[in-house]
Amino acid sequence: MNIIKMLPILKRTKFSLVVSASLVFTAPFASADVSGKSGGGVRFHGGDEIILQGFHWNVVRTAEYNWYNILKDQAQQIKDDGFTAIWMPVPWRDQSSYDAGNGVTFGGEGYFWTDFDKNGRYGNDYQLKQAASALSSKGVKVIYDIVPNHHNRGISGDGFDYPAGQGHYRNDCFGCDDGDPFIDGGSDLNTADATIYQRFKDELSNLKNHYSAGGYRFDFVRGYNPDRIDSWMQNTFDQGYCVGELWKGPAEYPSNDWRHNASWQEILKDFTNSSNCSVFDFALKERMQNAGISEWRYGLNANPSTQWREVAVTFVDNHDTGYSPGPLGGQHHWSLPDWKRKMAYAYILLSPGTPTVYWPHMYDWGMRDFIKNLISIRKDAGILAWSNISFKDGVSGLAGVTTGTDKKVVFALNSNLGNPNEVTSGSFSLIVNEDNGGIRVWKEI
Repeated sequence: MNIIKMLPILKRTKFSLVVSASLVFTAPFASADVSGKSGGGVRFHGGDEIILQGFHWNVVRTAEYNWYNILKDQAQQIKDDGFTAIWMPVPWRDQSSYDAGNGVTFGGEGYFWTDFDKNGRYGNDYQLKQAASALSSKGVKVIYDIVPNHHNRGISGDGFDYPAGQGHYRNDCFGCDDGDPFIDGGSDLNTADATIYQRFKDELSNLKNHYSAGGYRFDFVRGYNPDRIDSWMQNTFDQGYCVGELWKGPAEYPSNDWRHNASWQEILKDFTNSSNCSVFDFALKERMQNAGISEWRYGLNANPSTQWREVAVTFVDNHDTGYSPGPLGGQHHWSLPDWKRKMAYAYILLSPGTPTVYWPHMYDWGMRDFIKNLISIRKDAGILAWSNISFKDGVSGLAGVTTGTDKKVVFALNSNLGNPNEVTSGSFSLIVNEDNGGIRVWKEI
């Protein structure tokens, strides 16, 4: 999203179902990478992805025209650190500019793009291909950020400079768009228009065929019909990976819309039902921001249903919500307090869902060893997006057990849990003890 994105109205909503230790599910896939869909038809690639967000908001200022070179050079390290996929920045030329004050100008991040030209502020077309090829050759799946409706209209040389009044933009016709407007809608492409639909369809194919794409992250999915995402995927890369960003709380929907009185989880699952893509777990993010640690159990990733857990893409912060190195600390619209950060990573990396790690946390702010160790534990236990999880009641903080395909992992976060056998049976070894016991993890022997 652009720095001037619409912020959601935050509403505390707790999902009503209780996760039970007695619930047992049949695993739909083995732990090896599986290109394609879950048993429920969601494009989640076996549920074993561990995603690195391969940029932050200020990259186009701190490493201007050089970011693709950095990704290429670090491809081996990214693989060795345990990541199976990388969320790449928007690959298109962005000539936008926004005066943030204090002599700082934002723009060029890709979220208010000009056209599909690949020569942008992250680097040039050749450098992008080199970086994507290097990452892909190491077994790191390249997931491009796709922004279907934030088009910076009227820039010189714009390959999308369509005349007004032809239905290509939201404001060109009454009721012709099927989602929320981006700002006032004046630069909001109407993805239902046949010409615009085809342009994106062709570009998704282009990224797959010429830029090593393994999947796509769809931005601001509140702005267009999720059925369109499914259609694009079916017609270009049906076995590719996909995830949508639905950052829209219940209170933002009209009072006559069923989602106004729904839970965050229900809204997210409704999106996946139509798009057949996974979705960022804003239900968990909302609990991390607005509730005690014990209520992190109410994220989409800990739902009692396998089909709900497997679609959750968990995260601690990203380029929109968190701080970034560089000018003004980036956007930080909904950043997690520092004291919760390590606990949050311990939780998302040792629980169901598909975890996403934010670049600055991994490579700029001293958390690499901690996160790398958690990734290793996750892989060794065989924890997948659909793995079973249960929680221990009657203790402080958050304590529970995740059952991987190979081993169980017990976690205690800010908790007075005495030992792992209070949660589950078996023999365990304490393998993580951080923050004066605030983060404890046991792995089955």
